Amino acid sequence: MEETSMEEHEQTLETEVAPALIAVHPTQQSVAAAVGSDLRVFILEEGCSVALVDDSAGPLHKDSIRAIRYGAKGRLFVSAGDDKLVKIWSTNSWRCICTVSSEKRVSALAISNDGLFVCFADKFGVVWVVDLDGSHENQPLVNKKAVPLLAHYCSIITSLEFSAEGRFIISADRDSKIRVTVFPKKPLDGAHEIQSFCLGHTEFVSCLAFVYSSDCPEGFLVSGSGDSTVRLWDLTSGSLLDIFEVGAEAGLVQSNGTEQEGYPAVTDLCATPDGSLISVAIQSLPGVMILSCDLSAKTLSIVKVVSITGEAFIPTSLGAASSAELLWMVMGVSNLHGSVSGSLARVRVISGFNKKKGNLLGTSLFCWKIMTFLVDSNFCRSYREICLSREKVFSAAAEAVKTALRNLLIQKTILC
Repeated sequence: MEETSMEEHEQTLETEVAPALIAVHPTQQSVAAAVGSDLRVFILEEGCSVALVDDSAGPLHKDSIRAIRYGAKGRLFVSAGDDKLVKIWSTNSWRCICTVSSEKRVSALAISNDGLFVCFADKFGVVWVVDLDGSHENQPLVNKKAVPLLAHYCSIITSLEFSAEGRFIISADRDSKIRVTVFPKKPLDGAHEIQSFCLGHTEFVSCLAFVYSSDCPEGFLVSGSGDSTVRLWDLTSGSLLDIFEVGAEAGLVQSNGTEQEGYPAVTDLCATPDGSLISVAIQSLPGVMILSCDLSAKTLSIVKVVSITGEAFIPTSLGAASSAELLWMVMGVSNLHGSVSGSLARVRVISGFNKKKGNLLGTSLFCWKIMTFLVDSNFCRSYREICLSREKVFSAAAEAVKTALRNLLIQKTILC
């Protein structure tokens, strides 16, 4: 009874508005975008969209999608959300090879680096694991069920990641905790060994990312939060290495430390493959902030704020390939009131998202060329084509994005 009341309250609070998501194939063969229950996949080399094949009757997803993810090798793609369905896709055929039912609405996803396990978290703090048996590329997987892996005890899990070498699974929640758990050799028996807790955020943790290099293969953990900070952690010990106040640096917090709507939350993080740069999406920032991560000194510093002028564009999700220099970002909402489209999203691409030799502050090192396309009837156009903007619609969308994100923040303070 109590669980039902909480879910009904969340549905009313979100007013059916879900921020758009984006995911990029590791080698940038394709890009996936989700807004509301609509899922689109675009093949970049061929310049066309994919016809997703799902043998189950009805739509691909019946409610808002809350998480999408490619596997580390790019052979798997997973989508899940408010309809309590976790769909596992083969990227060779773009056929749904398995649908797993969740007991609660799904809030986060992760795929093991070897592609053998899919983990997902629900809104009551439980992380579940599905064993794929290693034979999943082109044939359906039947009768797959999820088993509990670990739990945060009634705290909404907001982000879920595997460490670079696959040794740990890291989970973050609305109560400002980050838990580093040893991923067991037999995940179906549960994960019982906690490596560390990364404690220090004063608000919910919204996103996680890893930074690592050849000199530091295990890497470090980076987290973003509703307290408007990005923090660098040693995940094996849980030690806090550095804090960067992104809200104040972006000019979104006044000098006296106040803002009408409070500190702007960090909504997403995306790091370059060498861990040298971190892109940060912030709740009220029309653009992204680029941070430099010095792994030897274990410090974070600002490179620049990339503002997108001429339109209201507030990214809700970021993505990048492991072998390219493009940063992908999406802004959008589902079921926007007064919109002619049920779901509306815009994707932009920034080139030069890497670290080159020389002074990082030199603007010549960063070719911030912006391209765009619309995730609607124009989605099948080339991703290098600049579409005509509909400023009034996207201005309304920007405001709806702010409202949706703010409502999600309110949810994270509700006690179960």
